[in-house]
Amino acid sequence: MDTSKGFGFHRPSAGGAAQTTAIEEQMPEPAILGDDEVLDLSADEAAARVSDTLAALDAELVGLASVKRRVREIASLLQVDRARRRFGLTTTRPTLHMSFTGGPGTGKTTVALRMAAILHALDYIRAPRVHTVTRDDLVGQFIGHTAPKTKEAIARAAGGVLFIDEAYYLFRPENERDYGQEVIEILLTEMENERGDLVVIFAGYPDRMATFFAANPGLSSRVPHHLTFADYDHAELTQIAGLMVESEGFAFDDDAHKAFAEYLSLRMEQPRFSNARSVRNAIERCRLRQARRLVALDRPLGKSDLITLTAEDVYGSSVFEPSPD
Repeated sequence: MDTSKGFGFHRPSAGGAAQTTAIEEQMPEPAILGDDEVLDLSADEAAARVSDTLAALDAELVGLASVKRRVREIASLLQVDRARRRFGLTTTRPTLHMSFTGGPGTGKTTVALRMAAILHALDYIRAPRVHTVTRDDLVGQFIGHTAPKTKEAIARAAGGVLFIDEAYYLFRPENERDYGQEVIEILLTEMENERGDLVVIFAGYPDRMATFFAANPGLSSRVPHHLTFADYDHAELTQIAGLMVESEGFAFDDDAHKAFAEYLSLRMEQPRFSNARSVRNAIERCRLRQARRLVALDRPLGKSDLITLTAEDVYGSSVFEPSPD
């Protein structure tokens, strides 16, 4: 029996058919493996890129265990499909259109970027890019305007991922003259015809997305992967804050750690809280207050001064101001 073999698939070029043909001439498809041969999944050079991407996802995002598990399952499915092709087994190209539901600042865009990297590494899409659009990028203002806008967005995303944020705004049943339904009809066609060259991700708040898919069953049937991004709890947000501060070359002192935990408890109860996005904004404002404090010291500054965020920098937030009676 032959020794275990790795993969030898080429990556299609993002530059067009002519370049792809040239690569195919230089790198022919590997021979079909015999029934008594074995294939080492870890020997595939794409597996290393997928592993690195999954590790980056774990490092970047706190929590989200169910989301990370589904991403790993999708990556595993594509790796096994590649192995089946090496043995000449029938493989149906999977449909990988997705729905990301969750509140703001829960990591949907980050996961979309990492998903694109994984799909590209495994030759499912031609480029690891994500083209993000909203209703305004797709829906026209007059008759005949919507189709060209939608097709332009699809063309820009071709070979990669089309990420439609707040997708439910495409459907406005209260307005019979709204052109959003035309976008949905075009997407239905393109998602089926171009599923080997385009992945569409619909994103938005859970309740509105549920209504959106219920009103468009044809669209729902073409989206097999639904990932739910839960809001972060206090402990996770505290961890996220620490990672953000460290990544910027700063550090909370002990009192600042406690102060920021208090800040989160108060801010999470207020309107328009946006999870990690609100944490990042809060840290930016802490840095502004630190800068003002350091300049006001009117003395030479050391490295420790420039790095340290203090409780004073946190407590300066308006969140701590008493509410008016």
